[in-house]
Amino acid sequence: MRLGYEPRYEALRAAVRDFLAGRWTPPRAAEAGGATPASEIAFRREGIARGYVCRGFPRRYGGSEQPLDLRAEAILQHEYARAGAPREAFGVGPAMLAPTLLEHGSEEQKQRFLPGTLDGSLRWCQGYSEPGAGSDLASLASTATRAGDSWVLHGHKLWTSSAQLADFMFGLFRSDPGSARHAGLSYLLIDMRQPGIRVRPLRQLTGGSEFNEVFFDGARTPLRLTVGAAGEGWQVSRSTLRHERDLLGHPRRLRESFDALLALARETRARGAAPARRDGALRQRLAELEARVLAQECSGWRQLTAAARGDESDTRLAVLVNKLYSTQTQLRLTQLATELLGGDALLAPGAAERGPAQAPSSPGAWTAQHWLAIASAIAGGSSNIQRNLIGERGLGLPRDRLPR
Repeated sequence: MRLGYEPRYEALRAAVRDFLAGRWTPPRAAEAGGATPASEIAFRREGIARGYVCRGFPRRYGGSEQPLDLRAEAILQHEYARAGAPREAFGVGPAMLAPTLLEHGSEEQKQRFLPGTLDGSLRWCQGYSEPGAGSDLASLASTATRAGDSWVLHGHKLWTSSAQLADFMFGLFRSDPGSARHAGLSYLLIDMRQPGIRVRPLRQLTGGSEFNEVFFDGARTPLRLTVGAAGEGWQVSRSTLRHERDLLGHPRRLRESFDALLALARETRARGAAPARRDGALRQRLAELEARVLAQECSGWRQLTAAARGDESDTRLAVLVNKLYSTQTQLRLTQLATELLGGDALLAPGAAERGPAQAPSSPGAWTAQHWLAIASAIAGGSSNIQRNLIGERGLGLPRDRLPR
């Protein structure tokens, strides 16, 4: 029995297929130029207007404001993936900042920033890590000094993804230099197109430069672009980090990667002319990986069901496990892909193969995804930190004490 067997869901499936077949044409690679293609933005806006995209966001902030319906959500995910069409915009803005603004932002901030963030026309970067503050974020030293109705910014952010493309940054700055570690931090929204900000790309192993250093030397941002109260940025940042872990642990990413891996196994020849998919050991590994993907999907639906009922206590542990489990599974997926590719896995990825938004379909793209999977185990809190969170917040174990 497939999802959507009731008449109203079959009608939804037919309507979505008709919409996708008549509206979606993949943009030319040259059209993007590092930005979201105009055709994709227009396509997404129409999907929002029809209630297919950004269903959990209010209409007044650029969403489609639909009731939570797990069956409808499954149909939409399946049909968009089947058509190879983009649904929600990809990146830290839609996945991390947008839900944070819903929880903590002012009315002005929501109306100004959410519509463009959701449709992909407004690009964001995250200003958290610094040379001396990575996993220990509370030790950050970049400052925001009040001057009239603005903050004046000085400091140095590191590992800032896509800063060279971003229109705005959301980040933490120390607004009270004499405060305790977790106090005196403010969560600010900053225009990246202004004097006093310098972005320097960092060359990666992949050959790309998605990461950057960002230097602040007298840049300004209005006080009204402080999210939450001044000095209470640590509490706001906890929401953003929670959404970052949700992004890294989203089951859709695993499903897309597994389907791409399955396609690779069907195309690959093993010893001689025999298809690799006929190898018993390979089939066993593929079955084990799909079991992990199915478990992650099942956990995701369970969490959505609990959220719809207003009960998140039952899935608190699962939310914490998401990121750790997902990044470990993604690494296993890409490791198997590199084994199937053999010598082709040594091919350096081209510029068009380095992006994390699409499922890999070439040797270079698989190589890039494998490197990205290794990095994802660190992003959003390393695996060891995530295990501490699971133990302390999920299982109620005592905090680990460092030896003196």
